[in-house]
Amino acid sequence: MTTMARAAVLPAPNEAFVVQDVELDEPRADEVLVRMVATGLCHTDLGVKAGALPFPMPGILGHEGAGIVERIGSAVTSVSVEDKVLLSFTSCGACESCLSDHPAYCTTWLPRNIFMGSRWDGTATAHRGGADLGSHFFGQSSFAEYAIADERSVTKVDASADLAVLAPLGCGVQTGFGSIWNVLGVTKGSTVAVFGTGAVGLSGIIAAHLSEAAVVIAVDIVEGRLALAGDLGATHTINGSTEDAVARIAQITDGRGLDFALDTTGSPRVARNAIDALGIGGTVAVCGAPPPGTEIAVDIQGILPGKRLVGVTMGDSWPQELIPRLVQLHTDGKLPLEKLIKNYSLDDIEQAAHDMHSGATVKPVIVF
Repeated sequence: MTTMARAAVLPAPNEAFVVQDVELDEPRADEVLVRMVATGLCHTDLGVKAGALPFPMPGILGHEGAGIVERIGSAVTSVSVEDKVLLSFTSCGACESCLSDHPAYCTTWLPRNIFMGSRWDGTATAHRGGADLGSHFFGQSSFAEYAIADERSVTKVDASADLAVLAPLGCGVQTGFGSIWNVLGVTKGSTVAVFGTGAVGLSGIIAAHLSEAAVVIAVDIVEGRLALAGDLGATHTINGSTEDAVARIAQITDGRGLDFALDTTGSPRVARNAIDALGIGGTVAVCGAPPPGTEIAVDIQGILPGKRLVGVTMGDSWPQELIPRLVQLHTDGKLPLEKLIKNYSLDDIEQAAHDMHSGATVKPVIVF
């Protein structure tokens, strides 16, 4: 049995999304068919759209899906029909990283989630006019009314969950929190700076605030986002277009520099600023996704005092463990996702992409 769905198809890099009818496969043994209620739009989607990340086209992107399970494969045990679920990335489940609860560092993560645009065996999950589409993006391709998702991409949430609010937990929010909690291990009383205050950066600021860091600095060039960062827990804000961020951070920290920094921008210049702003033994985590081959120039003499640069994928998270924690934080009023999101229809996805790129919207959420 196949399922018809309206989907936002990207014809080619640097072209506009086109909403049209597509055909989805029947879920296989380890897959589920999910009726989408909402899906977030992420900078990784925009990176593929801009041609910075390889993905087979025409294809269907989307990797912050939230919906209701319609059908399940014969081997699926973690969810049932009619369960509400959030979708995140996929992984093999068999390599050393997956077996040690670090699926974001699965040895086949990049081809499975981005480059192949298909299941691991090379088959597509979505088709149009008898031709295969690039699909299975992050194990889901959620810019469609329905998605075929790997069971490993799915996390069950409570029946009362507001999926249109929780959708961003699948990638952006998870990455920000995971980078602060899992990778940097921000501690009480420490000094932290977050470079870039999009959804990932603002989530990192909330996580640093909840970790009781003494100083939480937000660095960006959009004043509205810096103001929002202050509302979400930043103790200081720096506009990088009008201030020398490194010098200002040195002033804020009385010359000691940072214990921790998170660069969400993917910009080599910003990453270098984050490294230079570290104090002795400080660590910077980089989680932006620029085009392959992008390099950071590092002053070797400058990092000899124990400075560390760490790359991060998806906050080194295990979604089935972290997402429920984030849902609970939202329930407890400690994760105000509503302050980050703006809703759009599927037909307005091109406007959503424009608003996100311009900074007008922090986290667009497509609501079906």
